Amino acid sequence: MAKAIVKTDFRFEGQKSLYTGKVRDVYNIDDQYLVMVVSDRISAFDVVLPKGIPFKGQVLNQIASKFLDATAAICPNWKIASPDPMVTVGHNCETFPVEMIVRAYLTGSSWRDYKAGARSICGIAIPDGMREHQKFAAPIVTPTTKAELGRHDENISKEEIIAQGFVSKEDYEQLEKYALALFARGTEMAAKQGLILVDTKYEFGKKDGQIVLIDEIHTPDSSRYFYADGYQERFDRGEQQRQLSKEFVREWLMEHGFQGRPGEQVPEMTDEFVQSVSDRYIELYERITGEKFERAESGDVLERIEGNVKNMLARLR
Repeated sequence: MAKAIVKTDFRFEGQKSLYTGKVRDVYNIDDQYLVMVVSDRISAFDVVLPKGIPFKGQVLNQIASKFLDATAAICPNWKIASPDPMVTVGHNCETFPVEMIVRAYLTGSSWRDYKAGARSICGIAIPDGMREHQKFAAPIVTPTTKAELGRHDENISKEEIIAQGFVSKEDYEQLEKYALALFARGTEMAAKQGLILVDTKYEFGKKDGQIVLIDEIHTPDSSRYFYADGYQERFDRGEQQRQLSKEFVREWLMEHGFQGRPGEQVPEMTDEFVQSVSDRYIELYERITGEKFERAESGDVLERIEGNVKNMLARLR
């Protein structure tokens, strides 16, 4: 099994800081550019799991890069270039402290809350009588606050976001428009590949006073996809949907008694399980892009990344 890249510690010219997130290592260059290295780490329930997933970083980075390019006419984004299969270099933006979640179906955490009795998500009323994986009349935007590492994101309503001054009313309304337009484009692209874009999250920032889409977009870490073929039949029979997302990892963890709660231990991740997760990520890449996944195996991956980034930064500086 290929080696997973779970840690980077580069020193680039002009480097001001290194932020290590759940999955991404983000290098600040002169407060002007960001070098985002997408590692092979994997998280679930806001916990970074003890083993990395080979090629996961490449899958996430290349899907996000493709969708950033495909949606740039809808909303400006932070990307400048992707100089390595696991890296995107882009503009450093002032980040909004909320994430915009768009949901087209009642599934995942929203279904778990609904089943427990909740009838609203982020102030949006959800009707009685809905079933798991049922499509909403129209996609809804359910924002969350951005959590610190190790803490859970919290649902929040549009009204609370504006009242607490997280985002101005004018900016929030634009974020919502962008999020729904991006989701519509992602839905179209998924449909061409026989997939349903079920839900996703978007993050935004500002650069020179302009709202900009940042971070990743439409990857299996930030999105959930169903196979379109058989969706209605499975729904009618009350069966689980065939899906391509990280939800299967969450389900595996829950089956083994882990939901990120205090005192719970992450179950052992066998080599077979790790390989199966890697295979699922590659499957999603090929399904959503319609392209064959080319494994970027080249000896010392960290050396490759460092060289490619240094060459890119030299062209920018």
